[in-house]
This record gives sequence, C-alpha cells and structure tokens, in this order.
Amino acid sequence: MTAPTKARPGQEWADAFAAASNDDPEIQAHGKYFTCTYLLDATDRSYAIKVESGRVTEVTPDPGPLDVPYRFAIRASADTWRGFGEPVPAPMYHGIWAASFQRDMRLEGDVLVLMQNLRCITRQIELLRAIGSPV
Repeated sequence: MTAPTKARPGQEWADAFAAASNDDPEIQAHGKYFTCTYLLDATDRSYAIKVESGRVTEVTPDPGPLDVPYRFAIRASADTWRGFGEPVPAPMYHGIWAASFQRDMRLEGDVLVLMQNLRCITRQIELLRAIGSPV
C-alpha cells in the first residue's frame, strides 16, 4: 500500500493541472473540438475547469454555486480522488467508469458533452498520476 498523496493548495494544483493538460500531446491531438467547462468535485474542494479547443484556459478553485456555469460534474469523495492521484492506482481507481461502478464517483449534468470529449477527459484524469490528487 502506498502513502496517500499530499494535496497541493487549490491554486497551485489548478496551475499544475492546466500546465500538464496544455503540455500533453495526446490531449492536444484529440482536443480540437473539446470546448466546455466542467466541475471536478472532491467534497472538500472543487474545481471548475474551462477548456477551449483542447486547452485549459481557466481553473477556478472552489467556485460558488453560481460563480461558474458548467456542463457536467464529476463528483467523488476525497479518498476516491486520492486513489486517482497515486502513481500506480489501485484497482477501480484507474478510470471514471470503474470508479462510478465500484466506488462513489458520480457523473452528473450533460453527460453527452462528457462522452463527446471522453478521450480528453480520461487523459486529464490520468494526468492526476503525475500531478497528484486535487485534494
């Protein structure tokens, strides 16, 4: 068993997430039409992530309920997100579908937009292995 990853402060994690996403060749190759804002909700902390043509243009830590409109939300407990942030995730922490069926992850809102951009979002979640958990 590995030790839990230590969470970075909100804005520091947001900046690291944006940089990792924007520097990732896979996201840039697939993300031409990836334009939306979505919410990563980890109970203790949340992030509204704005993406335009595959590039993260803004990450808002802990937005209020009316501060940033978003199309869909990916919600899970802090423990589940910590599992995603491990360099080698344990079973059921390797993808949003596994965590939705076997853990406490929920997909809410306009899931069609999530499905249309699934490869990019999946890759962004995989980047948590390098930058760490959002909480």
